[in-house]
Amino acid sequence: MLPRFGPERGKSNAREKMTLGQRLKTWAKAIKRDGVTLWFASMHPEVPWYVKALSAFVVAYALSPIDLIPDFVPILGYLDDAILLPGLILIAIRTIPAPVLAECRAQADEWMRVEGKKPSSRIGLLLIVAVWIAVTWALWRWILHPWFFA
Repeated sequence: MLPRFGPERGKSNAREKMTLGQRLKTWAKAIKRDGVTLWFASMHPEVPWYVKALSAFVVAYALSPIDLIPDFVPILGYLDDAILLPGLILIAIRTIPAPVLAECRAQADEWMRVEGKKPSSRIGLLLIVAVWIAVTWALWRWILHPWFFA
């Protein structure tokens, strides 16, 4: 995009010609691919243990069939899909060593080409259900229980 003045002024690149919808679609595909990339990175022997743990957490959440905040909750329901999840994926991707990231992205591209969809995670499902149970228990214990059984 730069520079907008000088000898390059008037020349446009491919990104400038893309509409907002095309940019968002490209960005969404990259996020989806990077989620699968993290799945491969979490099993790669050259990735440090703490990056594997972060990647496994992000993958479990990203591939879970249910959301932490359901989409029917106004505004908040889409925040995890639009901000939280891409942010976690970006943080995890940036912690992976570059050669390993390139290898895992190639594996993810191949997976997406052959399978045509992202994998699903039963561990992610269990993780989200466990969080909901913990939140429900905490609400009962600290807020509702004193009112009803005081």
